[in-house]
Amino acid sequence: MTVLVTGGAGYIGSHTLVCLLNLGYEVVVYDNLVNSSIKALRRVEEIAGKDLEFVEGDVTDSRALDDLFAKYSIDAVIHFAALKAVGESSQRPLQYYETNVYGSLCLLKAMEKSRVNHFVYSSSATVYGEMNPSPYVETMELGSPSSPYGASKVMVERVLADTARVNPKFRAISLRYFNPVGAHPSGLIGEDPSGIPNNLLPFITQVAVGLRDSLSVFGGDYPTADGTCIRDYLHVMDLAEGHVAAIDWLAEQSNFNGVEAFNLGAGTGVSVLEIIASFEAATHQKINFKIVERRAGDLPAFWANADKADKVLNWQAKRTLVEMMEDAWRWQSKNPNGYS
Repeated sequence: MTVLVTGGAGYIGSHTLVCLLNLGYEVVVYDNLVNSSIKALRRVEEIAGKDLEFVEGDVTDSRALDDLFAKYSIDAVIHFAALKAVGESSQRPLQYYETNVYGSLCLLKAMEKSRVNHFVYSSSATVYGEMNPSPYVETMELGSPSSPYGASKVMVERVLADTARVNPKFRAISLRYFNPVGAHPSGLIGEDPSGIPNNLLPFITQVAVGLRDSLSVFGGDYPTADGTCIRDYLHVMDLAEGHVAAIDWLAEQSNFNGVEAFNLGAGTGVSVLEIIASFEAATHQKINFKIVERRAGDLPAFWANADKADKVLNWQAKRTLVEMMEDAWRWQSKNPNGYS
């Protein structure tokens, strides 16, 4: 089976490539390299001991997508390519809707022309909005996210549902991620944010390696046990394996038509201060931090109910918090400047 992976040079995409190649899939990567590096793909090949096909291009380029599907015999698509910073999306809404929504439409149209009907979508826990209580369950109504990033994920999920309604052969899975962290245990690939990290753990590892002086913890007065925000963290390799499980499930369900959503999370909440303490304990690195004012739009706490993924996909988040911390630090300490 040949799988097209858009955004495959990115953080989650590159780890998913390793899993796909190790299991014998043929892989074609389509990425514009705006927020990623070709070095990640070369290192994926090194880890897996196998080659992959790479095409540089943008998901908003319909002609390039048509050419791609004409050149390769694609059986399924995993769609990662997107802009993903929640805060930035409020400052650049048009760019986020163009890349995340219009880009998805261009991809789906190209798939339709080539009669490719298996689709795994990189969605997000942000689709649950601000009003649903934790733990989030897939049966909850889609919310009204406060950010253009979250809104773009809701829009694409609705596009998938409408596409399946009119195309009886279309089968899609929407994977709603929580907070992926860590890196491949080799330390060869990992999270390499552009500029100031938007996510907690890359900021922590950059403080530990000396790239930044201290970590700002946004808010210490939330209604949680230690006053800091609680999130559901899972190892990026567990998340990568979830994508392979989704591809396998679609291939096995000959009578399935439609869209299924699955939460991919550990199912437990961990606070910011607990993450800092876990990192320090696992790596013996002291993290300087200060508690500052709350950041607009941050929810106090949310985490996943991932029972559906367990029952249907036979997927579980297996790696421990200690492994997440150790692997993140191995990547950062071996690559202080990322892929640069």
